[in-house]
Amino acid sequence: MNQSWVARCVRQSAPLSAAVLALGAQLSVAAAEDVIRFGAPLPITGALAPEAVKQQQGYDLWAEQANKAGGISVGGKKYKVQIVYTDYQSNTPRAVQATEQMISQDNVNFMFGAFGSGAAKAASTVSEKYKVPTLAATASSSQVYDQGYKYLFGTFTPNDTLTTPLTKIIKAKVPDVKKVAILARNDLFPLAIAQEMEKSAKAAGYEVVYSEKYAIGTLDHSAALSQIKSLGPQWIFVTGYTNDLLLVRKQMIDQQMKAPVVTMIAGPAYQEFIDALGPAAENVSSAAWWHPAEQYDGKDIFGTTANFVKLFKAKYNSEPDYGQASAALCGALFQIAIEKAGTLDRDKVRDELAKLDVVTFFGPVKFGANGQINSLDPPVFQIQGGKPVVLFPQAIQQGDLKIGVN
Repeated sequence: MNQSWVARCVRQSAPLSAAVLALGAQLSVAAAEDVIRFGAPLPITGALAPEAVKQQQGYDLWAEQANKAGGISVGGKKYKVQIVYTDYQSNTPRAVQATEQMISQDNVNFMFGAFGSGAAKAASTVSEKYKVPTLAATASSSQVYDQGYKYLFGTFTPNDTLTTPLTKIIKAKVPDVKKVAILARNDLFPLAIAQEMEKSAKAAGYEVVYSEKYAIGTLDHSAALSQIKSLGPQWIFVTGYTNDLLLVRKQMIDQQMKAPVVTMIAGPAYQEFIDALGPAAENVSSAAWWHPAEQYDGKDIFGTTANFVKLFKAKYNSEPDYGQASAALCGALFQIAIEKAGTLDRDKVRDELAKLDVVTFFGPVKFGANGQINSLDPPVFQIQGGKPVVLFPQAIQQGDLKIGVN
């Protein structure tokens, strides 16, 4: 692909008003008229940098495929895709500032949401103000979608769609589990999913013996883990982002903590988590919103799930996870909505997004009245033999739950 069409613009440091660094060749004035610009604020540096890499991979793969096909068709004319990236340094207020600048100064046509529920919610106030359709690839918390906004859409189902299947599986497979301990990063998504876990656990008849949060940036979890160990839970449930969960798991080993069931969300979905822990990742369970084992025949630019996985492997030499897939999906959904609208008019594109009911490589996509997707059954999986093995849903089940995490 001609990289000049996918100009990746990254601001690596504050202030955000610094000059844009074009990673591709400069677009001519004439060519710029035939380009659709998508703003993508990402935490390229800071604690959430590993997640930003995944988002960018997904967006870039979609842009590459769209441009290889000639671009997005708008009323009989083809427009190339240009993605503008900004580094908000894993700092939510900077994500808000980045979104404001992308819309008001960089003149992007449409927006991808900032990473995670907290930043996505904060930045959505800006895109809503300007009436810019925004697709959030990684915002699952219901609190993101309770604002009555019309221009925000998300590709992750609510958090309880992960925790409820988990509790049902553990209840059926490990009936001796009675006590649950929950440790959560004090951030919107991890805290929200921990709260849903507590609700799901109590509804299933479990005793929640511990439910606490840790501050963002915590490097020593020994006190919390020692307290959890003293309570003797059979199920330890920890939420956070990749670096958080790697640290917690390593410190669990230091304290020789063992349990029949250990669940972590969301790190185990990433190969980097498995590679970093090696045997210590074995039998850790988790849940996510997509898995490459799924088999859909989509109507988007990627077509089948298998084709998306093939294209991703060819470009990045690794298997995609749900974060990369969701980012690619957001691009594909924008493409569908724009082509259906036949115009770049934001309100008309927004209306097409709102009424989407389409099967994609990611699965069936339909948004609820609040803008959050409501059409998927997220997979539950467990690390077995150094790979995520799907336990649920039954249609793509690859194995059964193994008991015991040492």
